[in-house]
Formats: sequence, structure tokens, C-alpha cells
Amino acid sequence: MLSTGPRLAPTPRDTVLRDGTASLYHFRRPGTPADGPVPLLLVPSMINRWYVLDLREGASLAHAAVQQGFDTWCLDWGIPEDEDRDLEWAEILARLHRMVRRVKRETGSPKVAILGYCMGATLSGIYAALHPGEVAAFVNLAGPFDFSEGGLLRTLVDEEWFDAETIASAGNVGAQQMQQGFVALRPTMQVGKWVGFADRMTDEKAREAFFALETWAGDNIPFPAAAYRTYITELYQQNLLVQGQHHVGGRRVDLAAITCPVLTVVAERDTICPPPAALALNRLCKATTKESITVPGGHVGAVVGGKAERVLYPAITGWLRRTQ
Repeated sequence: MLSTGPRLAPTPRDTVLRDGTASLYHFRRPGTPADGPVPLLLVPSMINRWYVLDLREGASLAHAAVQQGFDTWCLDWGIPEDEDRDLEWAEILARLHRMVRRVKRETGSPKVAILGYCMGATLSGIYAALHPGEVAAFVNLAGPFDFSEGGLLRTLVDEEWFDAETIASAGNVGAQQMQQGFVALRPTMQVGKWVGFADRMTDEKAREAFFALETWAGDNIPFPAAAYRTYITELYQQNLLVQGQHHVGGRRVDLAAITCPVLTVVAERDTICPPPAALALNRLCKATTKESITVPGGHVGAVVGGKAERVLYPAITGWLRRTQ
């Protein structure tokens, strides 16, 4: 729970909307300049808790955005219940659409800037392709688009030996099942991180950072079965998104329809979303302004590690300001 252990999700916020298990948060900020940038909606992955984007003091993308004057919002997908097993991929996108519309209604802005992280970036990219008129700018933070470049994770779910239909037929994919899949990517990581921590355990800040990340990493959530089936089969196994053959609610998703400014952020040592998987977005979209940056760290460390506050957060907020 967020109330125990290290102080997690420290940035003050209000819950503006609930939609099924999902919530829309609005981070508080002093003042609201009329000439400020368009509102920024943070979209985390569906399969991890949202507060990786507001992990702790000194490691919070949300706080950095607020401090830089952005009217910052966040979609919390929530924790799926057993009855959510039939939640389809199209309904996930529809839920994101409703959150965007609510941000626009609350702020009076005609468009919203979106920052998606991991799977949240993939969903946000699909959304931007389906609703290009709603998105002022899009930051793809370590989100895969070309799943043929998905590295070992793509290999683990290869259709030759992995049957997503059978997995999903049992109901929501459990948190432990999801976690074991990521552990399989680096089976020695659990031992290695504790060995490394032993060298820093006398440092109070290092201890706080370590246990905050451990709390988040262990706070896993299920994946709705129906959406999981589509995600694994159509994206990872068939790679339909970059082929222009992925459909949502009967509509074809064409990444070339994305014309707003695009920034893709990749991490040097990312094994969950290798850089080529994310950079495919820049190749396929038709934005006149599209950039990419590489930051140090792995898939999670790049976002909440010691260098994130000095490197990643200023790079993202600076880019957003330059493109508005």
C-alpha cells in the first residue's frame, strides 16, 4: 500500500474522474497562467502501478512537470477485478479517449499533450493515430511500436511456443504471472540488485531510493484477459501495428496519421523495450517535428534512477515547451 514504507506518490493531487477501475488525477500546482502550455496527460502502463511516474521526492516526472509550469494530469488504469476479464482492447482505448475529453473539458484546452510510458506509450500512440485532432504533442517514453524488435520479451511470447488464447481463457493474467515473465528476461537480477544494495545500505538516500523502487516493483496488478489476448497476439506475435493492419473498434490504426510533434525517448540498456522497437514510431509517423533522445539506464532506471532528475525530466519538459 502507498501508506507504508517509503513515501511514495508524494506530489499532491486530486481525483477528478473515475471510470470503472480507472481514475484521472490532477496534480496541484501554484497558479495557472493563462498563457501556459497545453495540459499534459501522463499515461502509464496498464500492467504496472501508475506511481512509477511519481515515485518519490527527487524521482518524480509528475513533480518535474508541475514545477516547470505544466498543468499535469495522470491516468491511473487501476486494478482490474475478476469481472474485468472481458475488457476488450477497444474499450481500453475508449477509456483513454474519455480521459482526454475530461482533461479538455476541465481546462478548456482544444488539445492535450500526452506522455505515454511503456505500454502506455503504445496505447497513446494508437490513440494519437485514431484521434490526431485531440493531441498537441506526443512523448513516447520507452514504448514499443515495432514488436519484431522486442528483444527477448518478443522471443518469450513467440507463437511457436506461447499460446496467448489459452492463457487468457483462464481469466485475467495474474500479477505473479506477469512478474515472472519479466524476471525471465534477467533471471539473475534479483540476486544482483541485493548484492549491489549491500554496498550502499549505509547511505540513507540510497536506501530510500532502493526500497521505494522495490515497493513499486512488487506492487503488481493483473492484465484483463481480453485485452491481453489482443496485445500479445496482434502486436507482439503478428506485429500488425507497424504493418498498418491493427484495428481498434473496426478502425484501422495508421501511424502515419500522427502529425503532431513527436519525441521518442529510449534508454541505453532497455531490455523490455529495445531502442529500435520505440524508434519505429518516428520512422512511420508523419510529424514535421519528430525527435529522439537516448538517456542512460534501463527501462525503469531511466525514469526513476539517479540521473533522471538531471537528464530525463529537463529533456522532456524542455522539448514540450519548445514545441508549443
